[in-house]
Amino acid sequence: MAFDGIVIASIVSELRRLLTNGRINKIAQPENDELLLTIKNNGSQYRLLMSANASLPLLYLTETNKPGPLTAPGFCMLLRKHLNNGKILAITQVGLERVVDFEIEHLNEMGDVCRKHLIVELMGKHSNIIFCDDNQKILDSIKHISAQISSVREVLPGREYFIPDTTGKQNPLTLTYEQFTKTVCQKPCNIQKALYTSLTGLSPCISTELCHLASIPCESNAADLTENERLHLYHLLSGIMEDVKEEHFTPNIIYDKNGPVEFASIPLTNYTEGAVKNYDSISVLLSDYYAEKNTVSRIHQKSADLRRIVGTILDRDRKKLDLLSKQLNDTEKREKYRIYGELINTYGYNIEEGAKSFTALNYYTNEEITIPLDETLSARENSIKYFDRYNKLKRTFEATNKLIEEVSAEIAHLESVSNALDIALSEADLAQIKEELVEYGYIKRKGQAKKERFTSQPFHYVTPEGYHIYVGKNNYQNDELSFKFASGNDWWFHAKEIPGSHVIVKTNGNELPDSVFEAAASLAAHYSKAKNQEKVEVDYTLKKNLKKPNSAKPGFVIYHTNYSMVISPDISHLGLSLFEN
Repeated sequence: MAFDGIVIASIVSELRRLLTNGRINKIAQPENDELLLTIKNNGSQYRLLMSANASLPLLYLTETNKPGPLTAPGFCMLLRKHLNNGKILAITQVGLERVVDFEIEHLNEMGDVCRKHLIVELMGKHSNIIFCDDNQKILDSIKHISAQISSVREVLPGREYFIPDTTGKQNPLTLTYEQFTKTVCQKPCNIQKALYTSLTGLSPCISTELCHLASIPCESNAADLTENERLHLYHLLSGIMEDVKEEHFTPNIIYDKNGPVEFASIPLTNYTEGAVKNYDSISVLLSDYYAEKNTVSRIHQKSADLRRIVGTILDRDRKKLDLLSKQLNDTEKREKYRIYGELINTYGYNIEEGAKSFTALNYYTNEEITIPLDETLSARENSIKYFDRYNKLKRTFEATNKLIEEVSAEIAHLESVSNALDIALSEADLAQIKEELVEYGYIKRKGQAKKERFTSQPFHYVTPEGYHIYVGKNNYQNDELSFKFASGNDWWFHAKEIPGSHVIVKTNGNELPDSVFEAAASLAAHYSKAKNQEKVEVDYTLKKNLKKPNSAKPGFVIYHTNYSMVISPDISHLGLSLFEN
C-alpha cells in the first residue's frame, strides 16, 4: 500500500494529460490538511483532491464533492485570491521524489500576468502543500514548520523553498550500472531493503517485485550478489524506469479474501494467489482503494469511544466471572456437610462426649467415613453446625449460579455489540449501536435527548442464482430480520456459539440450491468474530424454528432443530452482488 514515486509518476502523467491548460474554477479546504480544486478543461470539469494528512497523504482526481467550512481558512483564502481562474501551465514531478509541482499562471491585482507554484509533498508525516512565487519563495503553506519543529527546513512565509536531501538516495531514472553497484550492492543489509533505502521513489513493495522478477530471495545479502545477479537486477530496474519515462503504467489492485492488500502502477507478479483488478485510471484506482480505507479508518476513529466503553465493561465482566467461578468451586463441599449432619443425626447416640471425630457407614456409598467433630459441642450441636454450613453454601451456590448466568449473558451481549462495531460502515450504523448501549444502561442518555430515527439497513446480497440474502449489522437489525422480516420457511444462519450476524435467505417458497446454502453460511462466518479463522462451524434452520425468550436481549434466540456445516469465511469467490439500500 505504497504511495511511492512510481505511483506519483503515474498520477502526474494522468493529471498532465487531463488538466494542463485547465482553469481553476473553485478552491475549497474541507479539512485542515486538505484541498479540493475544481478545474475546467476542454469542456469537462474535474475535482482534484490534495491531502497532506500525516497518515494518509493523497493526490488524485475524484468525483466526490466535499463541503468546506462556512468560514474558509486563511490558506484557502490566499489561494482563492491568487489562483481563482488561474491557468495550469505545467504539472511536474521532481525526479522520482514524492513531490508534485503545479505551475499556475494568473493575473495579479494590476492585471499583469504572474506565475505561482502550488507544491504538493506526499511524504508521510512530513507531507505538506506549499504555495510559492516564481522565485521559489514560500508565500504560505497548509502546515507551518518552524525551526523548533524541524532543524532541516523551515516552511514559513518568506523562506526559500527547497527539497531537503536527508537520505542521500540516488535517482533511479538516471542511475548508471556503476552507481547501482556502488550504492545498492554494497549496503550491509538484504537486497530488498538495500533497493528501497538507496533509490528515490522505490517502496518495499516495488523492491520485493524486483527481487521476484530477478529470482533473487529478498533476504539475500546485497554484498553477496554475483555479477550476473547484479546485472540482471539492474536491467530489470532500468526496464521499469523506461516505462516510467515513457509513461507506460498499469494501475492495479491485488485482493485477497479480506479485501485489497496492495496497489501499484506496475504489474505485481509476486502475488500469485491474490485476485488482480486492473484500472485504466490511477485516480479511479486510488479513489476505490482509499474510499474503502478512509471509510474503515474514519468509522474506526468515530467508534473509538464506543469500543472503549464496551471493552472496559467486558474486561470487568470477565474478571467478575473468574471470581464467581472460584466462588462456585468453593461451594462444591456443601453436600459433604449435609451428609455429615445426617450421619451424626443417624449414629449420634454412639458418639462419646468430648470426641474429636467418629467413624460411621455412609449409606449413600456403603463406605466408612470419618467425620471431624468439635469436642466442645454435643452430637446434636455438631449436626446443627454442619447443616448451617451446608445451607450457607447452598444459598451461595444458588446465588452464584444466578450471577454467573447474568454475567455470562452480559458478556455474550457485549461481544455481539463488539462484533457489530467491527462491521459498522457508517455513522448511521454506529448510531444504532450506541442506542442499544444507551437502552441497556451502558451509556447515559444526554439531557432530554430522544431515541433517534435510524437509517442504517442490513447488508443485502443477491446470489448468482437470484436469491436475496440479508445480513444484520447489529442486534436490532438481527431481531428485525429474524422475527419481523423473515417468513416461516425462510432460512436462518449463524456462526455456532460465536458472536455474529443473523443471516436470512428469502426462499419465496422455493427449494434452495446447495450453492445458496454455502453462500449464506460463508456470510454468517464472514460477519462473525471468527472471520479470520480458516473454517467456521455455522448453524442453520428454518425461521419458524426460532424462539426468543421473554426479556432476552436483542439478537438472542434459541432453537432446538437445526443443521450445521463447516465453511470458509472467504466470500470473495461467491459471485455475490451487494446492493446499496
